[in-house]
Amino acid sequence: MADAVKVLAVIPLYNHGATVREVVEKTLAVHDRVLVVDDGSTDGGSERLEGLPVTLLRHERNRGKGAAIMTAAREARKLGMTHIATIDADGQHDPSDLPKLMDVVAETPLAVVVGARNFDTENVPGSSRFGRKFSNFWLRLQTGQSLKDTQSGFRIYPLRVLEALKLDEVHYSFEVEVLVKSAWAGVPLRDVTISVYYPPADERISHFRGFMDNFRLSMLNTRLTLRSVTPWPHRKIVAEAASHDKLSVLRPMQSLRTLLSENATPGQLAAAGALGVILGAAPLIACHTLAILFAAGFFRLNKVAAVSTSQLCMPPLVPALCIQVGYFMRHGRFLTEFSLETLGYQGLQRLWEWLLGSLIVGPALALVVAAIIYIMARMLQRERCAARG
Repeated sequence: MADAVKVLAVIPLYNHGATVREVVEKTLAVHDRVLVVDDGSTDGGSERLEGLPVTLLRHERNRGKGAAIMTAAREARKLGMTHIATIDADGQHDPSDLPKLMDVVAETPLAVVVGARNFDTENVPGSSRFGRKFSNFWLRLQTGQSLKDTQSGFRIYPLRVLEALKLDEVHYSFEVEVLVKSAWAGVPLRDVTISVYYPPADERISHFRGFMDNFRLSMLNTRLTLRSVTPWPHRKIVAEAASHDKLSVLRPMQSLRTLLSENATPGQLAAAGALGVILGAAPLIACHTLAILFAAGFFRLNKVAAVSTSQLCMPPLVPALCIQVGYFMRHGRFLTEFSLETLGYQGLQRLWEWLLGSLIVGPALALVVAAIIYIMARMLQRERCAARG
């Protein structure tokens, strides 16, 4: 590992006195710098660490896992560390997996590294399987990035990231918030497969409070999702070099040059353009941009390219074409009478025909636009390669 990277292993503790000593001992076997943050335990767990070469901090009252991690981050900075590795005190994680995460940090020091639990083992609760899939979905929707296990508490955080982000959550929801806001800030998210141990159900101790913690997660996901589609940019820890000032469908070549400079490939730009056209043609009145931002984020496509190409579907041309096609599908002839009766009083029927027509016109127009974007982007890409070589 690079000399500049200094990791402090952190074990947040709350009423896991039966398992914490074993977890600390296993951690010390692979790493010599260990900090335990006792988050107001009432079972005397921290007293069981007597004689072990660890640093111990204590909250007088239970403040939440996120608060314990941030306390550890502040202490780690005082000790001259650059990263903290968090390991749960309940014995679920195997500290011998820590070197796997540290290897990733050695390659990408600014990354948040998550240990993805291998669920091909015994006693994995169904709620954990569902919760992981559900949480993974929200991360992809909100950031366009994917991780295998967004709920795993076995992680390595760069202190620089924790200090730069504005983090509001202090409970379990902290671990979701920090991933989403890190991705928005341009911080790489990485994962590595780790082992996991779940004791039988009658021996399992969990401090996840079903109603309250799920409520906090729901409120957090609502806020993060709304923020993900708002127009103002996120503050970056890792700066993005490209600017979107000059993007316009009226200047396609100039816009494509800008987008290609962001390491987007011609295929990715073509797919983003097709997505924008398909959704732009649909009768999503007053919701087009919102739907495009959501979909582009989920499929990890360039949002600016998708929104820009959707402008090709602005009224009246494409909506009128969709209505005509939809009308023909319903009646076998085109709509030739345009009056208050046909466009006003029969408005709901026109919306239905617009939807039907968009299922034909949208994909057809999207194929044409995607092909044009791809060809133009490939030409520009070759031009850039020739200029360099």
